[in-house]
Amino acid sequence: MGEENVSFGAELRRLRTEAGWSLADLAEAVHYSKSHLSKVETGRKSPSADLARACDTALGAEGRLAALVRGRRPTTRSGASGPPLPAAGPPLSPPHAFALGAGALLGLGPSGKEPPAFLGSADVLTAFRSMFDQARVLGQRTGPTLVLPTVAAQAHALTRLARGAKPKLAVPALLLASRFAEYGGWLAQEAGNSHGALWWTKHAVDLAAQAGDQEMRAQALIRRACVAMYAHDGLHTVALAQQAYAIAPSPRLRAMASEREAQGHALTGDYDQCRRALDRAEKEAAHETAEPSDRPLLGSSTVPNRLAVVTGWCMYDLGRPAEAAEILDRELSAIPHTAVRARVRFGMRRALAHAAAGNLERACTLAHGLLEKFAAVDSATVAHDVRQLARTLSRWHNDPAVRNLNPRLVLALRRAPV
Repeated sequence: MGEENVSFGAELRRLRTEAGWSLADLAEAVHYSKSHLSKVETGRKSPSADLARACDTALGAEGRLAALVRGRRPTTRSGASGPPLPAAGPPLSPPHAFALGAGALLGLGPSGKEPPAFLGSADVLTAFRSMFDQARVLGQRTGPTLVLPTVAAQAHALTRLARGAKPKLAVPALLLASRFAEYGGWLAQEAGNSHGALWWTKHAVDLAAQAGDQEMRAQALIRRACVAMYAHDGLHTVALAQQAYAIAPSPRLRAMASEREAQGHALTGDYDQCRRALDRAEKEAAHETAEPSDRPLLGSSTVPNRLAVVTGWCMYDLGRPAEAAEILDRELSAIPHTAVRARVRFGMRRALAHAAAGNLERACTLAHGLLEKFAAVDSATVAHDVRQLARTLSRWHNDPAVRNLNPRLVLALRRAPV
């Protein structure tokens, strides 16, 4: 093994012996076998980020072990602001439309020519708003690749209508188009297409700016922070979330930025900074006000207590799975059963927390109930936790509950988006 692995193992052994713990004591605390921990300490096995965070928490190392694991990873970004967003092209050119399966919805012929569009009544925008709400409902219940073509078509149609409309109608048309585009970014992220997520989010910012709306700039940074979070880049997540907080014009967006910052700190193993960000999110959320009826809500609208589930999410990443499981057990019951994607997303994190805490039967029972719904929502972000659940449970491959679940996990992961 490399020098970095030996360095991690030596530090783990030093912290363990300073605490007066045997390998058996540590194994019981972090739910890894003595044999595995021994191999990590001697450099014969590479430490995972999950193991590092669990050991940090058990030994009170304040993120030092997690930092050693992060130090082994190649750096893909050199600046705090991260790579520039992909340059935005036209709202949706004909080739893009056909590539997304939206050509028929746009009414384009093989030549790609568009018929003229005229916006003469606000009633048309009311109908588009209804379609937006329905698209979000569909996005909670089915796969993102099925919904994105329709969302792309509506964003494009609204942009066309705004071009020749009077300002009184053009502005709300552009504003609604920007919301469709932002939702398209979320769908692309759920489909596992980070580049597409950033492209659509940048396009949403451009449309919103034309409508005089500055909220989308902060939302774009929050979306980029989310992409960084799923790439396990805690430092970049924190940097983007802090930028979003600095420019966010509303308490809701500042709360969302603080929640994302907390998740970034959790990835780096910084419990104190994570708690500060969560406390800030709670204060901002207390001042949230209702959005205007003509302006669709940015961010999740299906999770009643967003801060609580984010807190549970963070506790898992901080190596506190039992605490995470307790929070998510309590909060999942409040998410409506119609919000299938949200229930699967946080439900898998709940099952993962129970598995990491050694509650194998509970974890497997929860996973059994979620795997069919996981196939329906076809989410790349949920797939990450399903893969992590499979890796975690593999430590107890001889357990009857794990053996019973394993074939279903394997089948689900074969079909999952990458």
